[in-house]
Amino acid sequence: MKFSIRTKFTVGMVFLFIIILVLSIFSAYYLNKMSRKTSAILKENYLSVVYAREMSEGLTIINQEITLSSLMNKTPDGLLLKKGLATIDKSFQSEKNNITEPGEDKLVSDIETGLKEYRDSVMKFLVYPQPVDKVINLQKKFNPLNQQLLLLSQMNGKAIEVKTDDAKISSHEALTAMTILATLCFLIALTFTFNFATYFNERFYQLYNGIKEIVSSNYGQRLYFEGADEFYEISLVFNQMAEKLDENQQKMAVTLLTEKEKAYTKSEIQELKSVLLRIKTIEEQAEALIAQLEDKK
Repeated sequence: MKFSIRTKFTVGMVFLFIIILVLSIFSAYYLNKMSRKTSAILKENYLSVVYAREMSEGLTIINQEITLSSLMNKTPDGLLLKKGLATIDKSFQSEKNNITEPGEDKLVSDIETGLKEYRDSVMKFLVYPQPVDKVINLQKKFNPLNQQLLLLSQMNGKAIEVKTDDAKISSHEALTAMTILATLCFLIALTFTFNFATYFNERFYQLYNGIKEIVSSNYGQRLYFEGADEFYEISLVFNQMAEKLDENQQKMAVTLLTEKEKAYTKSEIQELKSVLLRIKTIEEQAEALIAQLEDKK
């Protein structure tokens, strides 16, 4: 099958583009994978830690306000207590919609029960503040509820550690896989580029040397290119040209030799004619001399 140089070059560029595309796809895949893991940690666990902390802070504010009002024998700040309960309810509803870890649903259910009881006790305290028994009752409900919130925070904090370690392992595996893939693609591209460059360098070098030999009148020079591309076609034309030049050179040599031989033969003939003429002249002189001698007798 015939492939032109342009076709080979185009195939090479497409091949390099495919390598770059493969690297880009795998990079995007691993980056997306790491992004999902990071987003999961943020959405599933970190927010739960934040919600638990907000509920704990709200309970602490309420407990402090009730305790101080009881010690100072004054009416508690109802607006502050209601604001604290609203903050706790909001954070709890957010946490209730963000349950992800095993056993978290049971813990959230227990917290919901405890919060409901604690809220009812706070509202009763606002209506009928009796510092001694109700404060002690609220304190008893605050401590286990606060412990449950602490446990919720610790559960999600531990999950963050585990998932972070898993993300680190995945990141290391992705880095190793990308390094291997990039190295492999680099070696393939380097091998292809080297072979492609060597292919053209060898042929250009042979063509250059062939032209130099022809310029130096070495018409016996021939080019032999394998394949069926433009270089092969050039070699055919080059060899035909060299063969014609060689034939013309040989014809010219024969012609010159023939002309030389012809010139040499004419010279000999002329010289022979001159010799014959001189011989004839000598013969005539000899005859005249003989005639004179005979007359004297």
